[in-house]
Order: sequence, then C-alpha cells, then structure tokens
Amino acid sequence: MEMPEFYKLTQVVKKLRDPIEGCPWDLKQTHQSLLKYLVEESYEFIAAVENNDTAEMEDEIGDVLLQVLLHCQFASEKKDFDIESVSKNLADKMIRRHPHVFKEKVEGIDADQVVSNWEDIKSQEKGESPKSLIDDSYLKFPALFAANKIGKKTNKINFDWDDAAQVSYKVEEEWQELKEEIVTHNASSSQLSAERMFEEMGDFLFSAAQLARHLNIDPEEACRAANKKFLKRFQKMEILIKDDGKDINQMNQKEMDHFWDQVKIDERA
Repeated sequence: MEMPEFYKLTQVVKKLRDPIEGCPWDLKQTHQSLLKYLVEESYEFIAAVENNDTAEMEDEIGDVLLQVLLHCQFASEKKDFDIESVSKNLADKMIRRHPHVFKEKVEGIDADQVVSNWEDIKSQEKGESPKSLIDDSYLKFPALFAANKIGKKTNKINFDWDDAAQVSYKVEEEWQELKEEIVTHNASSSQLSAERMFEEMGDFLFSAAQLARHLNIDPEEACRAANKKFLKRFQKMEILIKDDGKDINQMNQKEMDHFWDQVKIDERA
C-alpha cells in the first residue's frame, strides 16, 4: 500500500531540519527540548477524543505524529535510528506479542488472557527477572495514573483491601493525619512540619486513588472530569459576573460565591 502523503510529511520534517534551508526554531530543538510538546499534544488528542470531535482528533493526532517524526529525524541525523527502523521494530514486537493472531490461532481467547500473555512475553523479551514485582517503571507515568496501576498490580498478588468500604476507612485515616499535620504546620511553620504535611498529602491522594480503583473508577479520568466541570462552571460564573456589570478582579470570595452558587442552581434546573 503506497502512502504518498506520509512520505511527503517525512520530507517536510527533513526539510525543517536542513542545516542550510531549514527552520531556525526546528534546528535548535533536541529530544529533551521537545519532550513537553509530546506530552501536551498527547493530552490535546485525549481531549479531542473525550469531546468526540473527529475533526479535532485528526488534527491533534497529526500533531502527535509530528513529534514522533521529529524525534526520528533527530536520531537519523546521528545514525541512531529512523522512522523505518522504528516501524520495523514496532511491527516485529506486535507480531511477537500477538501470537494468537500472527502464529497459531487460539480459540476462545479473551481480552484478559491477551493482556496476561502480553506481560509474559514482555518479561521473556527482557531476559531477566525483575528485582521487584512492582519495579520503578511505574514511576514513569502521571502520579494518579501510576497509583492506579500500582494498585492493580498489588491486587493481583492479593496485597489489597477486600472492598471499597475498607479503603474508605484508610482514606479517612490518611485525611485525619493530614489535618493534624496542617494544624502543626500552621502553629510552627517549620521545614519539618512542611515535609510531613507534604508526605501526608501524598498518602491521602494515594489512598484516594485506591478507593477509586475499588469503585471501578479511573482516578486520572475522574480528576480530569472534575477539572473540566470546574472550568465549565468558572467560565459560566465569569459570564454572569460580566453580565451583571461587575469586574471579577475587583470582587472578594463571598461576592464571587453568590454567582458560583447561581451557576450550580442553573445546572440543576
């Protein structure tokens, strides 16, 4: 199957990096400098999917692809790898990890078994036993996402609470400990109290993520939804304030609360 537009895109990226005729901004970039854009573009694609906006999805996944091609171009200039070697490596890996598709057909295999087989094959590929059942690779992910993955792993080895009710008690315990540290910090404002408050906040958030998991709720998705809800309400509040002839920058908390409450009343209606 020919893909002339994909080839055209690779040549566009190559041209951007041309030492003589390329773009000054692109020529300054490195793997490290572009990392933030890879993350940002990925989240923008996630938002487009959540909004079920296919036109936006096409645009945003293109931005993600651009980041992939730029990193491949950087590497090709140093003879490390290129888009072709990346494609081969990925295709070979997909074939290895899907033997039920590309090798011997397995009747009745379900999605859970596929995931289990994937992990087994992945471990075999690495060729060495992990130092821990839960290694440091989990720390590569966003914090709430990682907390959820860690919880799922501990559940598999039966190191977990029995149900959501038990986890809720743990969340309450961590919340009480956090409140105690807040009181201590307010009284002393010491570096030690600040460190303890930081630690207790982490324990509280981790426990909350485990409660979400036991309720079959993805904590990362739940937090993203809460962010979206807050922004939606805040922007509606801004409109109400503006329509009322007021300047939000000149208002206090109590004055803004009046309009915030009105937004929530309008939502319920």
